[in-house]
Amino acid sequence: MANVRFFTGEHIPLEMHKVRIVQKLNLPPVERRLEAIAEAGNNTFVLQNRDIFLDMLTDSGVNAMSDQQLAAMMAADDSYAGSATFTRLENKLIELFGMPYFLPAHQGRACEHIIASTLVKPGSIVPMNFHFTTTKAHIVRNGGTVVELLIDEGLKTTSGFPFKGNLDPNKLRQVIDERGADNIPFVRLEAGTNLIGGQPFSLGNALEVAAACRAHGILTVLDASLLQDNLYFIRQRDAACRGMSIREITRALADEMDIIYFSARKLGFAKGGGICMRDHTLFAKMRELVPLFEGFLTYGGMSVREMEAIAVGLDETMDEDVISQGPQFIQFMTDELAQAGVPVVTPAGGLGCHLNAMEFLPHVPQHQYPAGALAAALYIASGVRGMERGTMSEAREPNGREVFSPMELLRLAMPRRVFTLSQIKYAIDRIVWLYGRRDLIGGLTFVEEPTVLRFFFGKLKPTSGWQTQLAKAFRADFGDSL
Repeated sequence: MANVRFFTGEHIPLEMHKVRIVQKLNLPPVERRLEAIAEAGNNTFVLQNRDIFLDMLTDSGVNAMSDQQLAAMMAADDSYAGSATFTRLENKLIELFGMPYFLPAHQGRACEHIIASTLVKPGSIVPMNFHFTTTKAHIVRNGGTVVELLIDEGLKTTSGFPFKGNLDPNKLRQVIDERGADNIPFVRLEAGTNLIGGQPFSLGNALEVAAACRAHGILTVLDASLLQDNLYFIRQRDAACRGMSIREITRALADEMDIIYFSARKLGFAKGGGICMRDHTLFAKMRELVPLFEGFLTYGGMSVREMEAIAVGLDETMDEDVISQGPQFIQFMTDELAQAGVPVVTPAGGLGCHLNAMEFLPHVPQHQYPAGALAAALYIASGVRGMERGTMSEAREPNGREVFSPMELLRLAMPRRVFTLSQIKYAIDRIVWLYGRRDLIGGLTFVEEPTVLRFFFGKLKPTSGWQTQLAKAFRADFGDSL
């Protein structure tokens, strides 16, 4: 493994790749950062890339591709129908997951649209370990209700429990008994629960959930978008799986599922997605929606070049030296911040390092969006763009009542094979500085609030002049430094 102990006793992650193409970065001065966050309505999604130094908003579609992926893109079969590129991708998915049917789609939320449109109807109940924003939106849009059955340990921000993404089987059995199996079209497991800090589930938990579903004739659906991180954690943390290869763990998990869908913007290091399944009748129903909403059945809204890259990227996902990179760098960042007293989610999960905004900003009430305020403050202090994962990412009830998230997190995503250790150390340094000035940070309030997925393009304003004061404190402490 690539986490090496040095003579000094320090454990640091090693990049298991070399950089051969670079892209210039820009670090605007704090005065410009203050202007930029105001222009963006204090929503980091609306910031322009030219004003960002380190983009830690997401790991979706921004991972670095390998030389083998770039080479494969040149061999793509650019046919509208019957492309050999599609067949190569289809065969790779059959090899890995053992499911005979595959439908392409342009990304994960497109897969969610097709699955929900096919299976969810008014009154449906969809249990899952934890919701994701677009997943929930598609289920609700089709008249269904999401029921979260995460284990109790999952909502403890500070914990040593290795699989906080586990779905509680006893809670699931209770829901089935109370609501009836006929009202549950499927149970969804998210590999690497995004909104609680990229926390994984164990293989044993997945097998127990699948057995409970099978006993009642309920479909099992795996969101495999963050599967590579979950596979790594199973391999590292589950004693029963330490003798298994990544491919063996993948197949053991896939064999228990009825449907697997994924965003290749995360899984596969490219841009696209797809749905794999076993049942031909279900495949035929979903197939009708692909040409209607995505594209023809052998490209599904994807570029064939991206499809070639995905096929290679899926193979790379089976290499532990490849998929270890994200979790190890996240672990390093989390450990360094924790040692400095900064409140973070532990144990470190996949996807990114997560700051606990409730503890970072205990003086900012939830209705003033502490995670969103922390995201804006960190950008001002560093030029680092993170993503709010808290109450802003929820949706109001139809009566306008705010739905408060059980966690207020600032996610600092770690795109694969993108950042160097010095860049991560820069982010750590600015977060530690900001934590020491946390009393300067105030809240936010909406001035433009969409009704659906408001965190994507809503706009907010600060509740006071705290951002100007923060910028002045930065300049006083750092002088002419950017």
